[in-house]
Amino acid sequence: MSLDHLPAPGPIVLFGSGETSPSGQRIFDKLFRNLPSEPRCALLETPAGFELNSYQVIERVGAYLKESLQNYCPHVEIIRARQRNTPDSPDNPAAVASLLRADMIFMGPGSPTYAVRQLRNSLAWHYTLARHALGAALVFASAAVVAVGTYALPVYEIYKVGEDLHWKDGLDFFGNYSFSMVLIPHWNNQEGGAKLDTSRCFMGRERFTRLAALLPPGLTILGLDENTALYMDLQAGTGKIYGVGEVTWIHVGSEHLGSAPAEFVHNAGLEEVIQARGGHVHRYRTGETFALSECCPMRLPVPGQGVPPKVWQHALEVAQQVENVSLESPPEVVQRLVQERQAARSREDWVAADALRQHIVDLGWTVEDTSQGPRVMKR
Repeated sequence: MSLDHLPAPGPIVLFGSGETSPSGQRIFDKLFRNLPSEPRCALLETPAGFELNSYQVIERVGAYLKESLQNYCPHVEIIRARQRNTPDSPDNPAAVASLLRADMIFMGPGSPTYAVRQLRNSLAWHYTLARHALGAALVFASAAVVAVGTYALPVYEIYKVGEDLHWKDGLDFFGNYSFSMVLIPHWNNQEGGAKLDTSRCFMGRERFTRLAALLPPGLTILGLDENTALYMDLQAGTGKIYGVGEVTWIHVGSEHLGSAPAEFVHNAGLEEVIQARGGHVHRYRTGETFALSECCPMRLPVPGQGVPPKVWQHALEVAQQVENVSLESPPEVVQRLVQERQAARSREDWVAADALRQHIVDLGWTVEDTSQGPRVMKR
């Protein structure tokens, strides 16, 4: 595949929680509409790899995608990259090979620090970066959201074990975009009820204020409410909020376009944080679209940046193989079925059109409806 004809990096979705909720379905629907027909979805098991039921944790997400998004006929594969130095290692080429053919890569619940420990400089993580650079969508939820930041919040270690307040190095995904950011899901969590503040991903406002003071200057902090997601189109430079909550950015520097009013900052208990960090707050509500430059001025990286050269070359070769297969000319019988399906669609006979589409699939091909007409590809 020529570097002159590479696709743009894929979209990124960050879930504060609720990836398998009704609000989650709406964001996946938005995402899948922009993916190839019958998208290949790779689900990384890594964040929950230390748990005895880790397969069930990620399998629930796979079942949700196949059932709730069945109109898109997704092909779901679980990548069992559980633990290094085991057959399910994230460094095992056979275990993670499917990442290089994925149209969407998902990583979700578990332990942020465990995910970082297993994925840092791993083959699975390099494949994920390479595939995203070649157009695949990335979806991070819950623990994975924390893990991909410049620094990762040790949620279990502090909240469950009682360790002193500290941060761990994260996977620093956005470092490739020349942007340093810490990501906090469950921003508005209320599981503790009236007597225990469990907001800020179970840290509480007072404890999070002290945690924020431990971060180096220049970092942006992103807080994602529960059942809320941020859809980032890096190529267009826009973000959009989906779900039922809000997204809060604690941004360094002087106030500018999009800065939240002082009343919101006070009510959210963020005055001390922004004063200590010399910054201001952006607040975006559900349904709102905004320019990412307002809160996170990222620069698109050079293709393959952050990926070892040999891995990047291999990713290009696999992408070329997939493209060559998809451009194969369909046999005459498939072409005839495509024409019949188009005729059925023209007369709005959707039952017949769906039956013909399934016949095409059974013959090993897939048809994608575009503004220029149907596009037929080998599966």
